[in-house]
Amino acid sequence: MTLVLTVSLSSFAQRGLRVAYIDTEYILENVPEYQEASNQLNTKAEKWKNEIHQKLTAIEQKRKDLSNEKALLTKELINEREEDILFEEQEILDYQQKRFGPNGDLFIQQKQLMQPIQDQIFAAVQDIAAGKSYDMVLDKAEVNMLYSNKAYDISEQILRSITRTAKRNQAQTKAERKAAKEEELIPEINTELEARQKALEEKKAARESAIEKARQEKLAAREAKVKAAEERRKKILEEREKARQAKLEGSDTETKVTEGAGTEKTGTEKTEETEETESEAPKTREQLIEENRQRKLAERAARKKELEEKKKKILEERQKAKDSLNNN
Repeated sequence: MTLVLTVSLSSFAQRGLRVAYIDTEYILENVPEYQEASNQLNTKAEKWKNEIHQKLTAIEQKRKDLSNEKALLTKELINEREEDILFEEQEILDYQQKRFGPNGDLFIQQKQLMQPIQDQIFAAVQDIAAGKSYDMVLDKAEVNMLYSNKAYDISEQILRSITRTAKRNQAQTKAERKAAKEEELIPEINTELEARQKALEEKKAARESAIEKARQEKLAAREAKVKAAEERRKKILEEREKARQAKLEGSDTETKVTEGAGTEKTGTEKTEETEETESEAPKTREQLIEENRQRKLAERAARKKELEEKKKKILEERQKAKDSLNNN
C-alpha cells in the first residue's frame, strides 16, 4: 500500500496535483431544509430534557420527604419506599438512555436528517471533481487543516449544486423543469475577477469613508463657527443692554439735579423737602422713570396751554383790528 501510494503521489507530482476542499459545516448552515429539520429536532430534544429534569426533581423531593419522615415510619415501610424511589429512578435513567444514548432516538434522527444532505454533498463532489479533474477533495470539518487557501474552497459550488437540485425537484410546470435542467450546474469562478472586484469594492468603501469623514469635519467646523458667532452676538447684546441701563440711570440722575437747580423754593420749603427726602427711602429705577415721564407730560401740557393762550391772544388782536376798520 505504501508503494502504491508513493507511486500515485509521484505520478500526481509529475503532472501537477489538483486538490480542493469543502466546508461541510458551512454547507449545512446554508441549506434551509436541513436548518428547519435541525431546529425541529433541537426543540424535540429540549422537550425530552425538560421531561427528564422534572422527573429527577420529583424523585429528589421524594428522597427528602422520606428523610424527614423516617422517624415516624417502620423499617419495612422505609425499605418499601426506598425501593419505589430506586425503581422510578432506574426508569428515568432508562428513558434518558433511550432518548440520548449512543443508539437513542436523538442519534437515529440526526443520522436520518444528515443522510440525505450527505448524499447530495457526495454526489455534487463527485460531479465537480470529475468535471474539474480534481485528484483530491478534502472535508475541512474532518481534516485538521492548519492552513487553507480560499481559492481551493468549492463549498459555494457544492451549495449551488444542491440548491439547483432542489429547484429541479420542486419544479411543477414543464417550463420550470426545462429551465432548471438547462441551468448551468457548475458555473466557472474567475478568482482573478473576484479579486479585482473585491479590491474595487474596498477602494470604493475607503473613498466613501474618506468623503463621509471630510463631510463630518466640515459640519463640525461650520457648527463651531455658528456657535462662536452666536456667542459674540450674545456678548454684544449684553454690552449694549448694560450701556443702555447706564445711560438711563445717568439721564434720571441729571433730570433730578436739573429739577432741583431750576426750581426756586423758600428756605422753609427747602428745609421741609430736605427733611422729607431724608426720611424717605431711596427711590427705585422704575419710580425714577415714572417721575421723569410725569414731568415730561406736565411740560407738554404746559407748552400746549401756552400755545392755546397765544393763539387766543392773536385772534383777539385780529378781531380788534377788524372792529377798528369797520368803525372808521
